[in-house]
Amino acid sequence: MRPAAIAIAAAGFGIATLLVTLGGQRLAAIEAPSVDVIDEADIEDVAPSETENTAAIEAETEPQALPTDTNAAARPVAPEDVVPPPVEQGGLVREAPRAPLSELSLALPPKPKMPGDWDGTTLFRPVASAAGLIEAKGFSVAISGVSAVDTSETCSFEGKEWNCGVRARTAFRSFLRSRAVVCDVPPDAERGVIVARCRVGKQDVGEWLVANGWARADADGPYAEAGQKAETEKKGIFGAAPERIEMTLSPSGTSLPEVEAPPAEPAVEVPAQ
Repeated sequence: MRPAAIAIAAAGFGIATLLVTLGGQRLAAIEAPSVDVIDEADIEDVAPSETENTAAIEAETEPQALPTDTNAAARPVAPEDVVPPPVEQGGLVREAPRAPLSELSLALPPKPKMPGDWDGTTLFRPVASAAGLIEAKGFSVAISGVSAVDTSETCSFEGKEWNCGVRARTAFRSFLRSRAVVCDVPPDAERGVIVARCRVGKQDVGEWLVANGWARADADGPYAEAGQKAETEKKGIFGAAPERIEMTLSPSGTSLPEVEAPPAEPAVEVPAQ
């Protein structure tokens, strides 16, 4: 077996040597590319001068003149953008207000809806700042149907003037006596002067003021008849000033009439036991 293996190896080596020899001959047969050799004497000096380089650079950097024809068609840069038209600068002119939407009146805000069992807002510890004006819980309620009497107002009766405004406020405070007042004022109403109808218990406040002459009734209000009656009967601000009790000191003590002392009761003797 060993001689046979040696023979096979020798044959393989010979075949490989033959293949290498044939490949080398084939490569040598390929013609090598020709290379032209240039003589340095044949090369001309073609480098541009420094002046020519400077002129070329200036020509490239010099800005080109824009066209002077303004009527030439301009190319739209961004045709999708909407540009507002130019506005002429001038003085502003105020336009007249438009006519109302209705011939009756302008539109008013809707009244707040109250529950069906709502019977007014209770104002505790009211204070009368004038006859016909109540302040409580941040509200300032003007009694509807009457004209309040200011505290600075003076009245005249048979040629005599008196401060009826202060007297009317005092009478109104005596009527209220800090009792709770129920007024037709929404609970979420804005703070400020509100014209509303009020009552103390079952007594209408406006009716009491007008009937006693401590406020003037509106001509077209619900208390017009009561106001005429109070003016005819000279009540309140339509009459004379209330009488004042004057007390003056006298040698005997006061100007009031002396009151006789009641007779002494006879002593009752108790029998001794």
